[in-house]
Amino acid sequence: MIFPRARAQRKALPSVPDHGLPRHVAIIMDGNGRWAKARRLPRVAGHRAGAEAVRKVLRAANKLGIECVTLYAFSSENWKRPEEEISDLTGLMKQFIRSELDEIHNGNIRLRIIGDHHAFEPEAAKMVDEAVARTAGNTGSTLVVALNYGSQDELARGIRKLAAQVADGSLDPAAITPDLIGAQLDTAGLPPLDLLIRTSGEQRLSNFLLWQAAYAELYFTETLWPDFDEAALTEAVNCFARRERRYGGL
Repeated sequence: MIFPRARAQRKALPSVPDHGLPRHVAIIMDGNGRWAKARRLPRVAGHRAGAEAVRKVLRAANKLGIECVTLYAFSSENWKRPEEEISDLTGLMKQFIRSELDEIHNGNIRLRIIGDHHAFEPEAAKMVDEAVARTAGNTGSTLVVALNYGSQDELARGIRKLAAQVADGSLDPAAITPDLIGAQLDTAGLPPLDLLIRTSGEQRLSNFLLWQAAYAELYFTETLWPDFDEAALTEAVNCFARRERRYGGL
């Protein structure tokens, strides 16, 4: 069970001060392949272990009372991977929907997708659409999954929308503000990003939430994604709670 209690019943873990909880946490789930290689297993075994880590982390995020979790599941650059691995990842995505959607829905969780998931094979894309539609009316926390997502493409698409409005005379260029740009992005309407976590020791954003991360706290850990669990998430949130966020002020 991923979401064992409704939002109103959640409470933070004792080690995390309530005032320090991030509303929105995003995670670059990295290290599945290295986890499998270290154990002399095929890469798909790492991805399966990574799917189990997703369950653990979502359960922990619910326990902590985090309002929104965004997971970088498949980037627009991941299409460069071998066809067999893409097929394995697609199969895992479908299996995750089959096995976890009831719990997500019963937990009053809203599923949202950023990126263009219709680039996946039709059955997978349809399953995602149905999952989003089924949970659309839920009023608890939000699970955002980035599928075929790239932040630079997201920004380009948003800017093109504004450029078209300027071209047809419906928008004054002087009226373009950061808030207006943000409203064109896939994440429009979500809480501001507070904490961005990347596992496996890499320290880069990899074309993920570049605009949204402008004032997010960044947290990098050597832990490979399949080993990231409740304790690891709690440690990251505790680190966030200890930081002083000044947003450019004193």
